[in-house]
Amino acid sequence: MHFAFVYLVQDLSKLEEILSVAFHNRDMLRQALTHRSFLNENPGAGLQHNERLEFLGDAVIELAVTEALYGRYPEKPEGELTSFRAALVNAKMLSDVATQLNLNDFLLLSRGEAKDTGRARQYILANAFEAVVGAMYLDRGYDTCKTFLEKSVLVHLEKVVVERLYKDPKSLFQEEAQDRVGITTTYEVLKEWGPDHDKHFVIGIYLGKELVAQGEGVSKQAAQEDAAQNALQLKQWHSG
Repeated sequence: MHFAFVYLVQDLSKLEEILSVAFHNRDMLRQALTHRSFLNENPGAGLQHNERLEFLGDAVIELAVTEALYGRYPEKPEGELTSFRAALVNAKMLSDVATQLNLNDFLLLSRGEAKDTGRARQYILANAFEAVVGAMYLDRGYDTCKTFLEKSVLVHLEKVVVERLYKDPKSLFQEEAQDRVGITTTYEVLKEWGPDHDKHFVIGIYLGKELVAQGEGVSKQAAQEDAAQNALQLKQWHSG
């Protein structure tokens, strides 16, 4: 319980400075940073986990981003705006934003979850960011959320459009490969392990016989997308 006590007395003013938002009720911000796993390990901590705030924050983010896109791109059709929004609010983007805001330093996790890295931590960070926005909405209102999201999420919009991040990596790499070298990409499973209910794959992406990059995932589709994203970065084709 010592870990829980240290956290409960932790001053969150540093995080408020990073967010540029002062909360009226800091306990709500604490809740946004509290993962269910911590309460399982510390049932007497006197906190609630962040999942309800995450649910609320997800809706607030989607509304604010949708409103901004609708106003900025009056000539764009619904389908393209939907793709822009998806690229701005997906788990990878939100986890990157959360990392930039140092949310990881303030998360309250079980000891086991605290050791996890990679994809698992990415989702925890993205969910925590949504929860923080949910807490911000309840504590300070929608306008404060809009201003915060303009600076933290919508600032990446130009990059999304210019680098065509709104397209899935497989489609984008295929288009670039056809335009640049006239070759159709292929994928090959390089490794796989685990039981049927918990498979893991390593897949290579090829241009002809050239192995461009590898990707990992819990499904072939996920591993292919990871490989394509890695290939875009290695070839530096993501800059449009």
